[in-house]
Amino acid sequence: MIKKFSTKKIGSALLVSGALAASCFAPLAQADWKGWNVHPAGYPVTVAMESFIKEAEKATDGRVSGRVYNGAILGSQEDAIQMMQVGGIDFAEFNLGPIGASVPEVNVVSLPFIFKDVEHMHRVMDGPVGDELSKAMEKKGIISLAWYDSGSRSFYDSRKPIKTPEDMKGMKFRVMNNELYVGMVEALGGNATPMAYSEVYQSLKTGVVDGAENNWPSYDSSNHFEVAKYYSLTQHLILPETLSVSAKAWAKLSPEDQKAVRKAAQDSAEFQRKLWAEKVTESREKLIKAGIQITEIEDKSAFQDAMAPVYAKAVKDNPTLAPLIEKIRNTK
Repeated sequence: MIKKFSTKKIGSALLVSGALAASCFAPLAQADWKGWNVHPAGYPVTVAMESFIKEAEKATDGRVSGRVYNGAILGSQEDAIQMMQVGGIDFAEFNLGPIGASVPEVNVVSLPFIFKDVEHMHRVMDGPVGDELSKAMEKKGIISLAWYDSGSRSFYDSRKPIKTPEDMKGMKFRVMNNELYVGMVEALGGNATPMAYSEVYQSLKTGVVDGAENNWPSYDSSNHFEVAKYYSLTQHLILPETLSVSAKAWAKLSPEDQKAVRKAAQDSAEFQRKLWAEKVTESREKLIKAGIQITEIEDKSAFQDAMAPVYAKAVKDNPTLAPLIEKIRNTK
């Protein structure tokens, strides 16, 4: 006797076997990443981040994809750092300044005048010191893939030009959330106020603070020049930035995809540095036409000498900084 099989059962069996076969060839990771970014559309960092995730998607055949959320709409940088550490966001571009609160070794790049110039910073970060800082960040759940440029930072304010530290006495300056920057401003005679970047414009406008400090493109894109027209070229900080991935998101990738994603990040860093240099020139020319008052400071020795207690306290609080300082100073 020939047993009749239900076509319905046969169809179900085929579906199950098909699903099992498909699962055997499924990629190791399907990642739809959420990316944090403080900057607006069109900014060099923004353009480079979008290039990164696009190239990562291409290089992994779609196993990694994502979206960049601009303008800090996912929270402040301090919030984003914490979210990344717990896997709440997957990738981001951070200034290294606020990361020092979570990764003490990173504070070495926040020491005023630690770098001779922007090119010196690139050589340091692309070498052994950059590797050491990456390892320290990884222990805190942040995988640094590449170093971006943010140029040199100078003070700007609404009251007067700054030519010497004496000119800063009694003035209130917004700084990023890192006690090193508080110490820096206080050593120069000013009063430091840690504050989220999104609050600075209104605080300058209403006189909650007299000034802040940042690079040319940020001074421009934030419109801070509208309410603080004096830009004094102290160039006290040359802070690297990092394109990073959450350790939780990173661990889900195959070694091959990790390699492809890292390559996409490093390519985007080269792209960002080129865009950055162009943007610095563009912003400077725009703001000069807008009527800001630029103060060139040829001799910065008074500002540099005032940093001795800042360095001493930093090393006392965190002895691991001493060898890093030496390595940076010895990088040619």
